[in-house]
Amino acid sequence: MTLEPSPSPLSCDISLYDRTESRVRTYCRTMPRQFGRAEGVWMYDDEGGRYLDFLSGCSSLNYGHNHPVLKQALLDYIEAGGITHSLDLHTEAKSAFLEAFTDIILKPRKLDYRIMFTGPTGTNAVEAALKLARKITGRQHIVAFTNGFHGMTLGSLACTGNAGKRGGAGVPLGHVSHEPFDGYCGPDVDTADLLDQRLSDPSSGLDEPAAILVETVQGEGGLNAASAEWLRKIASIAKRHGALLIVDDIQAGCGRTGEFFSFEDAGIVPDIVTLAKSLSGMGLPFAMTLFRPELDQWAPGEHNGTFRGNNHAFVTATAALRHFWSDGIFAADVVRRGRLLERRLEAMAREHGLSTRGRGMMRGLDAGSGEAAAAITAAAFDRGIIIETSGSHDEIVKVLAPLTIEDDVFAHGLDMLEECVRTTMTPAFGVAAE
Repeated sequence: MTLEPSPSPLSCDISLYDRTESRVRTYCRTMPRQFGRAEGVWMYDDEGGRYLDFLSGCSSLNYGHNHPVLKQALLDYIEAGGITHSLDLHTEAKSAFLEAFTDIILKPRKLDYRIMFTGPTGTNAVEAALKLARKITGRQHIVAFTNGFHGMTLGSLACTGNAGKRGGAGVPLGHVSHEPFDGYCGPDVDTADLLDQRLSDPSSGLDEPAAILVETVQGEGGLNAASAEWLRKIASIAKRHGALLIVDDIQAGCGRTGEFFSFEDAGIVPDIVTLAKSLSGMGLPFAMTLFRPELDQWAPGEHNGTFRGNNHAFVTATAALRHFWSDGIFAADVVRRGRLLERRLEAMAREHGLSTRGRGMMRGLDAGSGEAAAAITAAAFDRGIIIETSGSHDEIVKVLAPLTIEDDVFAHGLDMLEECVRTTMTPAFGVAAE
């Protein structure tokens, strides 16, 4: 196997996109190529250039592009005339998914959740979770956290911290407070204790919350990883104050941190969990909200959506569950590969006096500024690596390689990333270090 990516010179005509597509697009601005096909960890542009994917559709492609097992399952289903769209009607594809998810994911973890198929995006799963928490508790307020990201529709956007994204709403975003995440106030301040103090003080000005909404690892907020102890405290605080605990596992779930759910290592059981992104296994839109059975107090149709019956996604998701999660082999391999990534990023950080963030296969390098991180990712793209940034100032170089990436390809990609860090962070090479 040839490991070296082979980027092509910029030659595609992007004027069509400039003329017809909204200015809102982002990723294509830093990666101006027209891609035609993808396989495994590789993407190919229409000039024959090959790129190593360290973005994975923002964790929507945990199993890589067009995994042969998943692709064949979908091809077989389509060839047999399987139902594509079904609203919330009963279908064989849905039945197979429900059985697989229950038997392979929920039962072995002793989790008892009702499964709600929302609209196909992560933000819809969050909206359903927020709406349900408010319905159950009769309260309006939501506790979210600094640097959190939960979606772009108004309810989930209100829970999102990013000022630029919030500014696009055009209306006030209320009924949410953003409390400090783990480590936000430095290593000497326990922000869980601060939250408990505020909720316990009737003069703090903090309303009783319907829910506490948290990511265990903040994907868009800078790969800030909460400790297991902090998460356990937050779970206890929610219970003590009559709030429901919602874990947003849209980016950190489906194996990205090692186990299927990112909260497993903390030993907590959220009241509500949101899933999307890699849930379908192949990048097909698919989201759902899980909640304890006694919380299932929806009236029929009280929260619905036209595309909550994506049968193609049911098919590929079922194939992914059966292929990757029927035993502990895949999860153990993800943990091992995550440690490899941790060692490599730590070495890069030590060389340049930087730091690292994240957990499992959801890690990044804090380049110190958005300018430095952008220089690194631009240099990486010039070498044929698709990689992006995150964080309050886009200062984190974020590695989201497919969980299935082969060790030699992964190591080679990290070698090239290390070279890009070295050339951009060394004063002799340019502006990033000035």
